[in-house]
Amino acid sequence: MPKRVRTGLTRSDILDRYVDRFKQQLVKFQPFLSRKRTSLSLEEFDESAEELIGQVFGAASDESEAYFFAKSGESALLPEEAQESGTHNIERESLHQRRQVLESCLADLELRRRLQATRKGKGLDQGLVADYMSHEVRSIHKDATIKQAGQLLQKYKVGSLIVDDGSRYIGIVTDSDLTRKAVAKGLDPNTTTVATCMSRSIVTIEEDESLSEARALMKKQGIRHLPVTADATIIGVLAVSDLLRAFEELKPS
Repeated sequence: MPKRVRTGLTRSDILDRYVDRFKQQLVKFQPFLSRKRTSLSLEEFDESAEELIGQVFGAASDESEAYFFAKSGESALLPEEAQESGTHNIERESLHQRRQVLESCLADLELRRRLQATRKGKGLDQGLVADYMSHEVRSIHKDATIKQAGQLLQKYKVGSLIVDDGSRYIGIVTDSDLTRKAVAKGLDPNTTTVATCMSRSIVTIEEDESLSEARALMKKQGIRHLPVTADATIIGVLAVSDLLRAFEELKPS
């Protein structure tokens, strides 16, 4: 697979422009979800969306791959009822998957913009991981199928699951893993196990660390979900969306 490409977003005006473009893209997409008439065809929308994602995140990025599989209706994240009850449901769920990818791209850009606005995340020193993490630890057995993993991600509305072997945690699987390591390779979601596409090394952070430390660790490791530990025991998860919420609450008035 080609090396993941990221554009060098450093200037705030460039970030502002990209944030605005993704917001406009989501506005243009709304008629498709509400089944309202629009002068833009879905094929034309997909073309412009993929062009935008490729320009900002790279043609070989996780975001580009996620959108491709969302529009094709092949995402492992499509719920079972959509996959088994006909074309109409699959098309509907495919639309929702498109929106989720675009919203994820927007959240990523807004986080970068706020990091710049707070001078490399200084404002995050005011908060601790424990104050903003999710206290729910959602897990799945390593022998479960990736289809079951996708269903749980949809059910709990989360982006990652901790993987266990029945007695201990041994890895983590994310929605991005399902796209890049499973669907993109044409693996059967009904037979492929979670162990096939999970990340076996779990990058964690202690609950009493600062949010700025969490942000730095996410950036260094290229990840968006951090399992949180207390005395080496996983007690929750911190996601990029939690950092965005922290920015809103901790930014200067």
